[in-house]
Amino acid sequence: MTATTPARRPDAAPRAADWVSCPGCGWLLYRKRLERNLSVCPECDHHLRLGARARIELLADAGSFTERACPPGPADPLAFSDLRDYPDRLAEAAVRSGETEAVVTGTARIGGTAVVLAAMDFGFLGGSMGVEVGRRVSAAADLAVEQRLPLVTVCASGGARMQEGVLSLFQMARAGQAYARLREAGLLSVCVLTDPTYGGVSASFATLATVLVAERGAHVGFAGPRVVQETIRAELPDDFQTAEFLLAHGLVDRVEGRAELRPLLGRLLRLHARPEPDAPAPAAAPAPVLREADPWDVVQRARVAERPTTLDHLAGFDDFVELHGDRTHADDAAVVGGVASLGGRTVVVIGHEKGHTVRERVTRNFGMPHPEGYRKAMRLMAHAEAAGLPVVTLVDTPGAHPGPEAEERGQSHAIAETIMRSSRLRVPVVAVLTGEGGSGGALALCTSDSLLVSENAYLSVISPEGCAAILWRTASAAPAAARAMRLGAGHLLASGIATSVVPEPPGGAHADPAEATRLVREAVAAELDELCRLDVGTLLARRAARLSRIGGEDARPLRVVAPGGDGRAAR
Repeated sequence: MTATTPARRPDAAPRAADWVSCPGCGWLLYRKRLERNLSVCPECDHHLRLGARARIELLADAGSFTERACPPGPADPLAFSDLRDYPDRLAEAAVRSGETEAVVTGTARIGGTAVVLAAMDFGFLGGSMGVEVGRRVSAAADLAVEQRLPLVTVCASGGARMQEGVLSLFQMARAGQAYARLREAGLLSVCVLTDPTYGGVSASFATLATVLVAERGAHVGFAGPRVVQETIRAELPDDFQTAEFLLAHGLVDRVEGRAELRPLLGRLLRLHARPEPDAPAPAAAPAPVLREADPWDVVQRARVAERPTTLDHLAGFDDFVELHGDRTHADDAAVVGGVASLGGRTVVVIGHEKGHTVRERVTRNFGMPHPEGYRKAMRLMAHAEAAGLPVVTLVDTPGAHPGPEAEERGQSHAIAETIMRSSRLRVPVVAVLTGEGGSGGALALCTSDSLLVSENAYLSVISPEGCAAILWRTASAAPAAARAMRLGAGHLLASGIATSVVPEPPGGAHADPAEATRLVREAVAAELDELCRLDVGTLLARRAARLSRIGGEDARPLRVVAPGGDGRAAR
């Protein structure tokens, strides 16, 4: 017998409707394969546009979305007519998109966490924002406040709706006010920016969320590129207004592919879940022995390239979602920050990052922040305060970047604002000096309730080399300058600047980075257990009193123990 190929049924023959041409590369894609790939072209990674319902299905747990019915408002407030009457355009948009308006709202679960979810549909009049869109988005924010739920919004819009005139314009203020109430309530809001998001939507609620996540390849901006070119007659960068452009300029926290959006949202939502009541405080561990060390030896050890950096320490936390950018100018690689979990407690972490290799150190600017690094820190502090999350800072920097660009962008003001902001934060602040602490560039992240100092770390008004060059007239006198300034953990603890010392493995943190990270983690967790039990008034009063005592006569005495001794440094 010979095998025969079954005849294809006439209705099974490929049809033109089964194929889609990719807008990015022009490749002809089989529709079902494209849908299985979340409407992302497997050839060029172009993310094709999705409607509101498809977005909800992509992000929400299966079967968890409950749409919120919105009673109809005025359909044609201006009795507007151009080539066609506005009501006719609305009717056609409803038929083509299957929606009653350009946004769908309701409640859902994402990764098991209950949320209010709003998704825009570009297929309805280009996702333009009219009175009804403004009403629905504001109602979604109000519902989130009422039910104490996070708000997740998916944006896709060409801007404000021209057919509703100035009434459409004022929906920007309406939505902005609703998001202000959400922020005042301390609730998380996340906006997923998709292609395209422009105009009145991008200049209101689309960029007001606590966390901004742009889908890979999305175009986002205020004025579209054609408008920009016609207005200013200038050549635009090839990546102008893309998600990647926004990330490089500090305007979004993350850029993610479509498949990564739901897992990321799930992590963010879990990290911002309401904390459980604090358990009784564990018995305090005995303070570590602080052995006498030569200040110049401390400086040398603090600068070893193999010492654990902020990212190394964060690898020892339970989870960490890095957030990027100052939302103004750029993302400073010398400062990393985001939301982390430590021993079941969610914290906002901010730290200097030097890197280890020469390439990493150049990329990270050797851990020397520009003003945008400090402004990123302030943005994260504000988020921590609004969400009621403690702040942990990890300090290791030679100092703030001293270049002309930093001065042009207000380096002094950025440092001063960061110090002032952290001095009055209404949440606990724990700082850990893990290596170098150079001048005001380090102090900006050291203004805290507790300052933990690693055994081989130091904080100084100026580098030993700088002090030697000015006062000894030669940088070779740096060891003498280090000793004269009494650099090291001992002096910081004795003067009341440090609240405790974190021991390091024998030979220094670089000798056993994993153990050094464990010791830092345990010390931070213990401080948080103590500080998170204080009410806001007590917290602020204690912080102010601690800062006021520094340099006074009531600084704590310290018994420094030489190697082989048995004394302990009191906390």
